[in-house]
Amino acid sequence: MGLLDGKVALVTGAGGGLGREHVLALAKEGASVVVNDLGGARDGSGAGSVSMADLVAEEVNAAGGKAIANYDSVASVEGGEAIVNAAIDGFGKLDICVNNAGILRDKTIVKTTEDLWDPVIAVHLKGTYAVSRPAFAHMKERGEGGVIINTSSTSGLNGNFGQSNYGAAKAGIAGFTRCLALEGKRHGIRCFSLAPVALTRLTDDLPGMQDDSLKERIAPGLVSPLVVFLASELSGEMTNKTFYVGGGRIAEMRVVTADGVQKKDEGGLWSPEEIAARMPEILLD
Repeated sequence: MGLLDGKVALVTGAGGGLGREHVLALAKEGASVVVNDLGGARDGSGAGSVSMADLVAEEVNAAGGKAIANYDSVASVEGGEAIVNAAIDGFGKLDICVNNAGILRDKTIVKTTEDLWDPVIAVHLKGTYAVSRPAFAHMKERGEGGVIINTSSTSGLNGNFGQSNYGAAKAGIAGFTRCLALEGKRHGIRCFSLAPVALTRLTDDLPGMQDDSLKERIAPGLVSPLVVFLASELSGEMTNKTFYVGGGRIAEMRVVTADGVQKKDEGGLWSPEEIAARMPEILLD
């Protein structure tokens, strides 16, 4: 008996790296899986290669699992609906949605032109919306709950040099997921964000990622057990959580508000000088 027997999942950007590992882990626990991948390079160019999704689906099926390939783009509403419909048409329903598709077009802000900004926002942020919306609607209509797991990043939650487009998209995904989790509570739809750290095709040429020992220490397969846990009944009614995960470490990440200070006189109007004097009390430790 697997933790996900009878469940149906979809994973976007599943032709390699994190997505492939998520698919294999979900399938190993009994889930039937839609393997979505548009194909193409890490910057999103060259779309149209279907072999990556096919190979992962074949790998699952050869191991005795159930998987089908899908090649629609997450970057459009039509594509997102088609991916969700592939699960419903192929397996009769959708229980688990893992938004993982992504591209990189890194530049410092003064070199980040519109043609470098728009595709990253489209694939990451709009893509998460485009797939989550029909997935959420289906889960709500079925009335049996579900799980949506979205991929954020430390680049969006903590910041990273030269990734203003990627960081903005990933921070947006975290905010989107928090809102989605609040809407999903009444319907039993649980929503999570992941900030994974892993060596994949998307990250292998980033600064500091050329150390051969990293291939084992931050292998993408070390992230996927958390995906299975969140998708399974082991996580109970947990929802609206963001997790750092990678290299054997799992940690919750939060947006924290300091206690701060309250001015009660003068209608609460501060002067800049008063703010300067009280700033040590305003800031987090």
